[in-house]
Amino acid sequence: MGEPLRIGIVGAGAISGAYLDSLDRLTRPLRVTAVADLDRTRAKAAAGRAGDAVALGSVAELLAREDVDAVLNLTIPAVHAEVALAALAAGKHVYGEKPLAATREEAAAVLAAAGAAGLRVGCAPDTVLGTGTQTARKAVEDGRIGTPVAATAFMTTAGHEAWHPDPEFYYRPGGGPLLDMGPYYLSALVHLLGPVAKVTGAVSTPRAERVIGSGPRAGTRFPVEVDTHVTGVLHHASGALSTLVMSFDIPAARLPRIEVYGTEGSLSVPDPNGFDGPVELNRGEGWEELPVSAGFPGAGRGVGLADLADSLRTGRTHRASADLAHHVLDTMLTLLDAAHEGVTRDVASTCEVPTLVTTGRV
Repeated sequence: MGEPLRIGIVGAGAISGAYLDSLDRLTRPLRVTAVADLDRTRAKAAAGRAGDAVALGSVAELLAREDVDAVLNLTIPAVHAEVALAALAAGKHVYGEKPLAATREEAAAVLAAAGAAGLRVGCAPDTVLGTGTQTARKAVEDGRIGTPVAATAFMTTAGHEAWHPDPEFYYRPGGGPLLDMGPYYLSALVHLLGPVAKVTGAVSTPRAERVIGSGPRAGTRFPVEVDTHVTGVLHHASGALSTLVMSFDIPAARLPRIEVYGTEGSLSVPDPNGFDGPVELNRGEGWEELPVSAGFPGAGRGVGLADLADSLRTGRTHRASADLAHHVLDTMLTLLDAAHEGVTRDVASTCEVPTLVTTGRV
C-alpha cells in the first residue's frame, strides 16, 4: 500500500474533531503530522488527538514542513481559496471543507493552480460516498424507479446560532443556508441525477439580525448579511427537475430530506449530511427498505481524503473532486443570481459524475 499520505490540518475548530475521530480508522494509509491554528491551544489539543503530530501557530509554518504531503483545509469558507492556493504553491495536495471557495473566480483559480502544478484538489462533502446516497444511486442506475423525472430536497432549520458559540460566519458572504448546507444536497443530486444545466429561484431574509444562543457570548446580537431562505428549481442536463428548499428560517418541519421520483417508482433517500441511513423504494405497493448495495460502510468525515490518497496510488480520478465541488458552487451561485434577478439562468459549468462506490472500505 506504500507510504502513508502525510496530512497537515489547517484549522482546529469544531469540525476538526469529526475528522480526527475517523482518520485513524480508515484502512488506506493516512497520517496526521501537523496541525496549525491561530489559536495554538486549539492546535495543541487537536495535535494531541492525532498522536505524534506537531502543533503550529501559522499556515506558513505548516506549508514549509517536508513531512506534509497534503493539506486538510478546515478553515472558514471565506479563506478556503486563500489557504488552498497557498498549499498548492507549496507543492501540497489539498482536501478542503465545503464550499470549494466563496466565488467562482476563486474556485477557477484553485482549479487552474492545481492543474498547473499537477496536484490533486478534493472537497467535501464526502458524506455522499456513504451507503445512503450510493445505495440510492445504484437503485436509480439499476432502473428500479424507471426514468428519473424529478426530485425534492429540503434542509430546514431555525439557524445555527442556537447551538454554535461563534455563528457569525454562517451569516456573512460565503455563508447562508445554500452555501453552508447546499453542497450536501446538490452533491447528492448530482450523484443521483447528473449535473445541472439551468436554475431558477427565489430568496428572502426575514430577520436583519440574529442572537447567539449558547456559549460564553450567548445573548450577543449580530447582523445578517446573506439570504437565509432559498427556494430553487434545478434543471438537470438529464431532463429531471429538482425542487430545493434551504432555510435558516423554519423552526420545525416534517419534510423529507431527499426523494427521487421516476416513471415506475419513488425513492426516499436519507439525509446527505450523514453517511448512511435507510433507502426506501415504493413502486406502488408501499415502501420497502432496500439492502445496502453500494457506498463505503461505516464511513466518517475524511473518507473523501482517503479516497484521494487511494487515487494517487492507482491513478484514477478521486470521487470528492474539485470539478464536482466547482460545479456545485457554480450552481448555487447561479441560483442566487437567478433568484435576485427573477430569471432562469444557465449554469456555465458541468462535471463528470463520480464513479459509483461499490461496497467496501477505503
